[in-house]
Amino acid sequence: MASGRNGIQRGPNLRPSSSFKSKPTPSSSSHLRRSSPASLAGADAVSARVRVAVRLRPRNAEELESDADFADCVELQPELKRLKLRKNNWDSDTYEFDEVLTEYASQKRVYEVVAKPVVESVLEGYNGTVMAYGQTGTGKTYTLGRLGDEDTSARGIMVRSLEDIFSNISHDTDTISVSYLQLYMETIQDLLNPSNDNIAIVEDQKTGDVSLPGATVVEIRDQQSFVELLRIGESQRFAANTKLNTESSRSHAILMVQVRRSVGGRETDFALENNGSSSTNNFKSPMLRKGKLVVVDLAGSERIHKSGSEGHMLEEAKSINLSLSALGKCINALAENSSHVPVRDSKLTRLLKDSFGGTSRTSLVITIGPSPRHRAETASTVLFGQRAMKVENMLKIKEEFDYKSLSKRLEIQLEKLVAENERQQKAYEDEVERIRLEAQTRISETEREFAEALKEEKMKCQMDYMESIKKLEEKWMLNQQKHPKNGLVGGTHAAQDDVPTSSEEVSELKRLLQNEMNQRKAAEAEMNKLKGRLLNSMNPELAGGGPDIFNLEKVLEEESQQKKKLEEEVMTLRSQLSRLTMEATQASSCIDRSRVGNGFTGLDTTSSLRHLQLGDGNDGERPSISNLHEKVGLHKILSLLESDDPNVRIHAVKVVANLAAEEANQEKIVEAGGLSSLLMLLRSYEDETIRRIAAGAVANLAMNEFNQELIMAQGGIGLLAMTASDAEDPQTLRMVAGAIANLCGNDKLQTRLRSEGGIKALLGMVRSRHPDVLSQVARGIANFAKCESRAATQGSKHGRSLLIEDGALPWIVQNANNEASLIRRHVELALCHLAQHEINAKDLITGGALWELVRISRDCSRDDIRALACRTLTSSPTFLAELRRLRIEV
Repeated sequence: MASGRNGIQRGPNLRPSSSFKSKPTPSSSSHLRRSSPASLAGADAVSARVRVAVRLRPRNAEELESDADFADCVELQPELKRLKLRKNNWDSDTYEFDEVLTEYASQKRVYEVVAKPVVESVLEGYNGTVMAYGQTGTGKTYTLGRLGDEDTSARGIMVRSLEDIFSNISHDTDTISVSYLQLYMETIQDLLNPSNDNIAIVEDQKTGDVSLPGATVVEIRDQQSFVELLRIGESQRFAANTKLNTESSRSHAILMVQVRRSVGGRETDFALENNGSSSTNNFKSPMLRKGKLVVVDLAGSERIHKSGSEGHMLEEAKSINLSLSALGKCINALAENSSHVPVRDSKLTRLLKDSFGGTSRTSLVITIGPSPRHRAETASTVLFGQRAMKVENMLKIKEEFDYKSLSKRLEIQLEKLVAENERQQKAYEDEVERIRLEAQTRISETEREFAEALKEEKMKCQMDYMESIKKLEEKWMLNQQKHPKNGLVGGTHAAQDDVPTSSEEVSELKRLLQNEMNQRKAAEAEMNKLKGRLLNSMNPELAGGGPDIFNLEKVLEEESQQKKKLEEEVMTLRSQLSRLTMEATQASSCIDRSRVGNGFTGLDTTSSLRHLQLGDGNDGERPSISNLHEKVGLHKILSLLESDDPNVRIHAVKVVANLAAEEANQEKIVEAGGLSSLLMLLRSYEDETIRRIAAGAVANLAMNEFNQELIMAQGGIGLLAMTASDAEDPQTLRMVAGAIANLCGNDKLQTRLRSEGGIKALLGMVRSRHPDVLSQVARGIANFAKCESRAATQGSKHGRSLLIEDGALPWIVQNANNEASLIRRHVELALCHLAQHEINAKDLITGGALWELVRISRDCSRDDIRALACRTLTSSPTFLAELRRLRIEV
């Protein structure tokens, strides 16, 4: 019965061999101990001897026929783990092995005693080797590489090893990769990629580890894919029909399985900073164990006259025997503790350097046949196994930190902290907004109540005053009727009696005026108190700016003006009171004189009192701002800008700013010297209100190209830059930024604007962080970048962008994805215009702008900006090269 390459035909029970003289050999094996993670730093290794098992093949059909009259040359004693090799009819040698497997041993039994301990070591992070050695036709390939497609019980060590590994790993965190090679005629060939037929062996000079970087490595996820790989490899392996084996392997097959497992490791402290304080969290540092399983199916040794090899098969046999002979020399040198081990005599010994005398746990199964005709080959195989049992390996665990898994865990922790911080920030902002709205509501209610009370009190005071004047006038009229010009003394007495009454009225009027003044002071104190409470309750960032506060300031300013009018009315009342007192005194003196003389000089009381009536009852309609300069005169309005009264200056500059907002008035203002006057205000006055309104008027005038050149010619950019550096009010900064932004849109002024500090001033105003200020800064940068892009296209601009040279790029990149849509749109436009000039490309890549350009080309909400970004990226060679390097498609 012939033996096949992938199977062994079992024969009948063998006859028991005769008992021979024993020859004892050492058989103790070292117990494998697991090393600690300190092995990463070179901890002590564990000694483990090479384990050797012998497996007997049953007689095949040919041996049953030709050797029927001869006894087997081998006798097994599995219970004693002994093998007797008959020398002749009366003498035999006895050998002891780690395991003795009879011809009836199942494939499962062979795997459990030979390969399973090695597989368990690989799962723990050690290297392991399982190798089959023996004469051709003794069942090496059957033992190792049988796939078991038809009979699952016939599966070999390769298939069973991977089944065991898959059942003991986690498919989520662990990986398995496989390489399948053959050593044929001293050439390493890839069985998974036949075109890769000359793979080099690379040896690490520091560690001495041997690797095959050119071999195909396939990561497998299940048992079925592994069996398919084995089937592909077996179809590529060289085999031939000889007299000893119908499918004799003509190459050494080498299966390499890399197992990477993630396990728990040492505790390490990581300090994480949160809101300026450090907190320590303990992480279980994940460890990565790398175990390598090498399964070697050696080609069988053969004698030429027995195998009948000739021609090319003869050359193959010579190459096989030479490599096996080199392996035997290395085993002999290791067994005898020789100082020199000839591992470089063959590529096979170089590949197995770690398996014998290295750091791998090695199990060797030697396969023999029972035929006495091959006793010499059987004895050679047995002696090879005996020498291999003397080889000691130093096992070392392959364990290292799993930095990838640790990094992923830290990223998750960081994302949680960032999300929590964002939630807290949102809650803080909501609370600030709630407090601001509540304060604004309370202030509005208080202001409204105060205005209503003030109005009512004013009306009441005026009515009381008018009533008192009316009563006093009636009494004077009555007194005049009673005491005519040439009246009697009796009439004089009557008029004299009325004088105290008039004095009482005057006193009452004084009292009413005093009450009015006290109430006005109390109202002012209440208003100041409310202002203080508002400033204390609002956030400092909100106290300085915002459109709502600006509106509130306007309301307060109007209230202040109303208060001033009331004061003027009080002054008028005081003046009228003085006149009334004086006339009452004169009347009293006339009465006194009438007592002395015979005549009475009468008073025209009606004509003297009528002029005391208020003349403010009919205000009339105020002229509009648009035609104010036509009625009053623009020169007269501009002359008020130089008034000594600050209130007059403020109102005058407000009128000029409103006039400048209309394009029809701008030319008239400039011709009348209004631009120079506004710049003079920026230069001369430190009042924040005047500078803010003047900057707004200049910004309105700067919308005209002719006015822009005049502003630059009169040093306007320097004054605006100075104002920007001194101001803290967001509204003032917004006006200044708007003026500079308008100037940035003039192609002719680019160089001068930059040389006089315009760009620096624009970038300096981002310190405010107010959205309105930032939007004007972004608009100015976009205008400047657009002019530069246009100049570069026309050929008049060379060299890097002035914006990049002045340090604007970091702020542009930072705000390219700003939450405020107006800021983001201007910054995106600026970035696209800068990218159109090829000389800026390297700076943009270095500054991180390339990623923003890619984002704009994909996610921008505006089609024109998105198309501009795409066109810029695809037209720039520098950007295209960087995108290809990063493997990014636009």
